[in-house]
Amino acid sequence: MMISTRGRYALRVMLDLAMDETGSYVPLDRIARREGISEKYLESIIVCLSRAGLVKALRGKGGGYLLTRQPEEYPIGEVLRLTEKTLAPVSCLEAGMDCPQAAECPTFPLWQGLDKVIDDYLMAHTLQDLLPKKK
Repeated sequence: MMISTRGRYALRVMLDLAMDETGSYVPLDRIARREGISEKYLESIIVCLSRAGLVKALRGKGGGYLLTRQPEEYPIGEVLRLTEKTLAPVSCLEAGMDCPQAAECPTFPLWQGLDKVIDDYLMAHTLQDLLPKKK
């Protein structure tokens, strides 16, 4: 499993919004500038986050993006699962994949266990956990 730039950038966008304490909508160009990421690339990511209800969008003057929940209510696994095709460590565990050799494969339980560890770990950590600690 390798997390793509799409997944990493989605997480950075969510963290950027979580760190913005103004309570107002944050324009995408501001996020792109602060994160050093192409605004064009962020557009496709933010649309995905918005459609899934992780952020809300407001068009026009004063528009931008805002989290729909508190940072502690966003498991990292939810953000990554949305933006990545899969978080499975091997292809035979990907959604919709029915491995014909699973019953006889001596390594299948190992991969299942690793998949569970990855899922449990990512779901146990939230955006709040990644925010800088206030002094």
